[in-house]
Amino acid sequence: MENELKKMKFYESLILLALVASGQCFPKPYDEDVSYAYDFPFMSRSDWGARPPVRTVRLSLPVPYVIIHHSYIPGPCSTTNQCINAMRSMQNSHQLHQGWDDIGYSFAVGGDGVVYEGRGWNNVGAHALGYNFNSIGIVLIGDFVSRLPPRRQLNAAKRLIAKGVELGHISRNYNLLGHRQVTPTECPGNALFREITTWDRFTNYNM
Repeated sequence: MENELKKMKFYESLILLALVASGQCFPKPYDEDVSYAYDFPFMSRSDWGARPPVRTVRLSLPVPYVIIHHSYIPGPCSTTNQCINAMRSMQNSHQLHQGWDDIGYSFAVGGDGVVYEGRGWNNVGAHALGYNFNSIGIVLIGDFVSRLPPRRQLNAAKRLIAKGVELGHISRNYNLLGHRQVTPTECPGNALFREITTWDRFTNYNM
């Protein structure tokens, strides 16, 4: 297992180097006025005060995978102010402490029922080793090992996926996976994982 993970990381590094060399890395391709596209509560990067990415790599769309995570830390947020702080905390952890280019996830969903833009639809994430170049990563903010997220948080995640399909960013034949199915981890927590097994397009797949 460890050797396989090292191989996947090596191959992802090669792909990244090739994209950099070909000029497919862009400084800041985020659309700062994207909330118009959504019929549910949505906060762009500028809305929650995101720091600019170090660099970005274009994601080839539509993607065939949607991967669900829980943040574990930070814990659940129930108000928009709490969720904004959680987003900033995750970006600080990923970018400043782990040395990543940006917050790792494509999107986050708070307990307030709001979807928060992470790396967005167009950029390669850093959330599931071996799948970053062909997936959208959605994190539900909180620890969902033993309890479910509130219904509005679950519904917002489902609506985001449906909107991604509608906009052509996610393949209509996408596969829905929990993080634990592609990486040795307990994420997205036992309770949340059991929940997503009932969602449309869930795929019974293990690495």
